[in-house]
Amino acid sequence: MSVDVTVARSLREALEALARPGAPTQVLAGGTDLMVELRTGRARPERVVDVWKLGELRGVRAESDGLRIGALATCAELRQDPLVARGAALVAAACAEVGAEQIQARATLGGNLGTASPAADLNPALVALGARVRLVSLAGARELSCDEFLAGYRRTLRRPDELVESVLVPTRPAGERCGLRKVGTRRAQSISKLVVALALSVEGRRITALRAAAGSVGPRTLRLAGLERALVGAALEPQLLRAAALRSAREDIAPIDDVRSSEAYRRQVFARVLATLLGELSGAFACPS
Repeated sequence: MSVDVTVARSLREALEALARPGAPTQVLAGGTDLMVELRTGRARPERVVDVWKLGELRGVRAESDGLRIGALATCAELRQDPLVARGAALVAAACAEVGAEQIQARATLGGNLGTASPAADLNPALVALGARVRLVSLAGARELSCDEFLAGYRRTLRRPDELVESVLVPTRPAGERCGLRKVGTRRAQSISKLVVALALSVEGRRITALRAAAGSVGPRTLRLAGLERALVGAALEPQLLRAAALRSAREDIAPIDDVRSSEAYRRQVFARVLATLLGELSGAFACPS
């Protein structure tokens, strides 16, 4: 089967190709997912738009309300960027968990979002930070929260004529504490069994703000809404943190048995990782028995 490939030289050229009537068009960025899917036959697109050369989708810049990160920013670039280190360190931490150096040099922020894999390493960090994704088309631009954008298993709210242009990470509150843990078959270069990301604020001995998200424990990246409700305003007591983590493992996530792990394993390890991470960030050092 022949594939109609457009190597876009400008953002407008890419958007014009996406707006053409006919079969849906697959976007090619770093190619770390799509090239594998083409080889295995899982993806058989009739049309592809290659956006890798688009400078309009690159770069990191500070804006009045946060940090704007281009969709083509790679994991390697984000790990080294000083603006990211100051304004979105949780994203840099997630980038360090993505594959080998070769993969990090090609894997992009926009590709992670657009593929919408439940096992994506970057998406839990973006959701925990309350990041927003900007979508552009010939008709204009719109922004959605990353939590809303990731609508289901490998499904997003991007329309066929739209392109992920950038992500805005809101300005972080003073004193915020962030953390991320990934569990895989081995320490490096493995697809996650689960990923947990937290962003919390503490005043005195109480949690005053919390956003939490997890990956590989449901059909999409999941916001841990029950955990947030239980702990915002709560005292930093180890027993309370343990109980909230165990409850979140029962109510916030929906893991399955698959080739990488079992539902039971994921729930048990999720509770332990979550409680430990909460304890480390808050200073309570809680760990479930």
